[in-house]
Amino acid sequence: MSTWFGSNNIEGCVCAHLQVLTPVPPQIQQLQLPASDADGYGPAPNIGVLAFDNHEELLWVGDYHGRVTSFIGAQLERYTSIRAHEESEGQVLQFLFNEKGVVSIASASVHFMIRRGLTQWNTNHPSMRRICCMTFIDRGASLLVAGNQNVMLKVDTGKGQVVEEIVSRSEYTMMKHGRYICAATNSGSVDFFEPTTLNVVKTWQAHTASISDMEVSGNSLITCGRSLRQHGPAMLETFAKVYDMKTMHQLPPIPFPAAAAFVQVHPRLSNTCVLGAQNGQLQVVDLVNPNTSNMVVLGSFITHFLMSPSGNIWAVADQENMIHLWGSPNKPPTFNDVVQMPEYADDIEPVQHISIDEDVPFSTIGMPYYRERLLSAWGNEQPWEVGYLLPKLDSDVEKSLRASAGFGRFAPNPEKGLRNQANRTRLGDADAAAFPNPKFLSEKAKELENGHGEDRRISDAAEALAGLSFSGATREDVHWYYMNVKIKYGKYGVADFDFRAYNNTTYSGLETDISNSYLNPLLQLIKYTPIIRNQALHHVAGSCLDEDCLLCELGFLCDMLEKAGGEVCQAANFLKIFGSNAEAASLNILEDQAPQSSLDVRLSAANRFFLNKITQNSRKFDPPEFSLDRLLTLNAQMTMRCLNCHNETFRRAPSLMMDLIYPDLHAATRGRAPAPRFADVLKMSFSASSQSKGYCKHCRRYPQLSNRRAVIELPSVLVLDAALDRSPKSSVQLWSNAGWLPEEIGITIHPGGDIVCHEGDNLQRFRHHHNVILYELVGLVADVSSMQGQKSHLVSFVNVAISEPLPQYEAERNNWHLFNDFLVRKVDKQEALRFVPSWKMPVVLSYQMKAYRHAVDHTWKSNPDITCLYNEGSLKYPRNNDIGFALRPGLEIPQPGFHLAIDAEFVSLEQEEIEIKIDGTIEVIRPVRQGTGRISALRGSGLDEGIPFIDDYIKIDEPIVDHLTQFSGLSAGDLDPRRSTHALQPLKIAYKKLWLLLNLGCTFVGHGLASDFRTINIHIPKSQIVDTVTLFRPPNEKRRLSLRFLAWYFLEEEIQTGNHDSIVDALTALRLWRKHQEFVETGVLDQKLMEIYRDGPNTAFKPPAEFEAQGGKIGRSRRRIGGTDNSLLGGRMTPEMQVESVASSAVGTPMGKGRREGEGYFGSPLK
Repeated sequence: MSTWFGSNNIEGCVCAHLQVLTPVPPQIQQLQLPASDADGYGPAPNIGVLAFDNHEELLWVGDYHGRVTSFIGAQLERYTSIRAHEESEGQVLQFLFNEKGVVSIASASVHFMIRRGLTQWNTNHPSMRRICCMTFIDRGASLLVAGNQNVMLKVDTGKGQVVEEIVSRSEYTMMKHGRYICAATNSGSVDFFEPTTLNVVKTWQAHTASISDMEVSGNSLITCGRSLRQHGPAMLETFAKVYDMKTMHQLPPIPFPAAAAFVQVHPRLSNTCVLGAQNGQLQVVDLVNPNTSNMVVLGSFITHFLMSPSGNIWAVADQENMIHLWGSPNKPPTFNDVVQMPEYADDIEPVQHISIDEDVPFSTIGMPYYRERLLSAWGNEQPWEVGYLLPKLDSDVEKSLRASAGFGRFAPNPEKGLRNQANRTRLGDADAAAFPNPKFLSEKAKELENGHGEDRRISDAAEALAGLSFSGATREDVHWYYMNVKIKYGKYGVADFDFRAYNNTTYSGLETDISNSYLNPLLQLIKYTPIIRNQALHHVAGSCLDEDCLLCELGFLCDMLEKAGGEVCQAANFLKIFGSNAEAASLNILEDQAPQSSLDVRLSAANRFFLNKITQNSRKFDPPEFSLDRLLTLNAQMTMRCLNCHNETFRRAPSLMMDLIYPDLHAATRGRAPAPRFADVLKMSFSASSQSKGYCKHCRRYPQLSNRRAVIELPSVLVLDAALDRSPKSSVQLWSNAGWLPEEIGITIHPGGDIVCHEGDNLQRFRHHHNVILYELVGLVADVSSMQGQKSHLVSFVNVAISEPLPQYEAERNNWHLFNDFLVRKVDKQEALRFVPSWKMPVVLSYQMKAYRHAVDHTWKSNPDITCLYNEGSLKYPRNNDIGFALRPGLEIPQPGFHLAIDAEFVSLEQEEIEIKIDGTIEVIRPVRQGTGRISALRGSGLDEGIPFIDDYIKIDEPIVDHLTQFSGLSAGDLDPRRSTHALQPLKIAYKKLWLLLNLGCTFVGHGLASDFRTINIHIPKSQIVDTVTLFRPPNEKRRLSLRFLAWYFLEEEIQTGNHDSIVDALTALRLWRKHQEFVETGVLDQKLMEIYRDGPNTAFKPPAEFEAQGGKIGRSRRRIGGTDNSLLGGRMTPEMQVESVASSAVGTPMGKGRREGEGYFGSPLK
């Protein structure tokens, strides 16, 4: 291979195919794209397209504002820059080059100019609405322009006129010219056009969603694209597809595990292509022998990648809109084989040469700044056993050791093990449980029933864990409560797991086994930050009904954690919205897209994304004076000084999270300076300065620019990123110093933006000064690698005393708690703020102004926006069912004492994951994931008792694996927005209705509500629940009676004979509650409970019809008639009894009318 990526003296590894890891090529240039605003000092615009000129040494860049800029050679000096398209058209989409000039397109125009920037023609045709791509035809005399529209245009390149309109069969996003014109459609297929007639000769479905890049190499077409998945956005495929245009057949795909987003064919080696991933991984593949490849890792997130016509230069654009050029150390850094330089307007001053000799000090030569993560910076999730502790010598062997004549000592074998058997002292696999799991609740109940004593009620796990020691552990100071925790599923599912073994506090933990649950520690930290918690609850109590609002989901979660009072919760709804966000997917912060990425890096990016999203949500719906922007934004001004002409410019630089910047600890040690304190690092981070190359409008050059930040206004909540992955290794030593992280800091802003930070004794001298703003540490998220063989995971330490509402907790000023998913434990301050480089280091820290201590606001409960409760939802369609009607404004106001009957139906979204062990036992790894399909709520009192006011069918966009029709009454298409006959409602709106009813003090009546509320992901206090399972279950009985059996026994009704119906089930539960009240008033409740548990075994606690249908035989029938046991009459029923039974069931309320043929669910007053 003739290019620099073909080195033959490097090592490789063989897995599925031979893959050679090539050293990263030298970077020869990087450049920040200049601003496109009028004065040239605004923020850098987003790069829309990159292209090498194949006639001159120019690199062309188009941005999102319609501006086209060119740069000369590998030094990237700016050559021309014009606004070729209107800003309203958006980004520049593509370039084409010929000898006369450059053609560019935007969404509604085609522009042609010479390379010096003079426009030759610009075409805006009415048919140009959403054009995306173009290619030369007729030997360059014409352009074929297409896009997301049903017409293609043929444009004369000489005059710029549209000469022909061609109706297209598809909408196209990309075009390449080879044997055929290859046009990529927006559905992932490729149409092959005959170049002369423009007829489609073949269509190839390359990908199922879309095509991100494609390239033509001789007779081969290589494509990269996205494919659809069961739920969530489309994902990049891990294969590049290859199609032979000569035989019109697909060739074997090229594997690329990093997910191919870009493809380039080497201009001189037509059988060699380069595949690129967004994470910076590149793979060089020989199309003739695809099993052998070279891999290069650039180490940054890239948005564009292309190769120069000479093959000597690679151009990469990253997410910061920086352009990087990578080149071969053995090849000239030229774009083309025949170098043709463009015309220069003025002579360029030569670069000053610095000679290196004895008279020039080395300090004049700058050192490089590393702006990307180095390959040597391995995360904590990649521990490898390079050795292990020797096993402790057996005491019997030690006693009988004798010196040998030669080397060492010897002893007889005590024969305690089998022959040729050695004890394993290494750790198990990374997923092994860190400590023994507690017994299931069903096992404990059985032990209590067998009379093992009350002392067994205490969790066995807690006792075992208290004195736990780890055989072979490499870190003896790691407590057991830092280990990975894992839910074990018993025969009753998650309800059988003893969460209280892990948490005996009043602060709730969060479950694992949910996608993206690595965010649990961050959510706990945010929940206990009073300012953010208050704003989230005020926001969710307002008028926001946005389905994808993360701030609303945060408010729901904060309220649920507070009401739970120590019971385990789950952030399922929040994580579902987070996981379905396309922007989050593009940042690679989702577990299923970047499972191997370092947790600290992923959490930092997720925290930045989350803060941006919640401030956007708040800005959209909340009044400006209550917006989170005002509370979380660090307002600063960036001063940019040209080091050539010393001209200074200024721009605003707000940020929601600040990275800590550390000094060079080795330099400080050489100068015998004291180790920097946290306040010194914080001051250095506030006044961050850096140097970068950029464009200076004053001297019209690209010199070095000095950038310095000056703080203007401090936020109420100061969120800090420890940024240890982007800092010198010596910075880790600072955190290992005891007491280095202060609980309190003071910050003063002087005129001019200078900032002073105080801590410790220095803070005590200035804490009462009027200019000093006091902050206290709310908590932090730490990356913990507790044992070798254990996966790295995240935990949070929170001082919960700050978020307590009452001042009496001031006596306990420090109330630090560890949140390790569902394991919650009180720890002392020293342990919370102690860091060990080998296994525990901080990732995110949160400081809050001390003035907001105990500022827990509950005023949001006094006047919530309840408009959605009066919305008909799914009741409005179809009208002819007469199911019910929404609450009437002004007449029906939910409040304490308002009872409602509720039931919900669910569908399966994912099947359970099981593991079959070597002994044949089956272990549930992850249970079935269900989604809410229907929620029904009925009035529980008044003249309209029993009439629904909520009957919402929930829209589900992800694939449903099982509708569970027999139990849910839902069938295929009921929840599909494209096929449903119901007025589907977003889950957010249905959930908010229940949340409002909860916080308005209403009481929920139903049967088995605990499991329903768990799936809906809402916590209802027991004081607001009336559950018929509990009402008809004596304290000493374990069996829970089904709703169907209770309805048959006490109400003499057969329900659920076909598919379930949530309205019927809710109505039945309501009538059973009324029956229970009747029993209590007459004093016969105990007798009725005794009778039903006496008679139930005759039919296996099932209605007779169901019992007989399952093959059972009833010996002596017992049928309940108006509360009378007819077995006393020999089991016979007289006609008088039948009349009396019918009359007794026909009461005057709609609830008593039941469901009759031809009347829908209810009779009047709906008729």
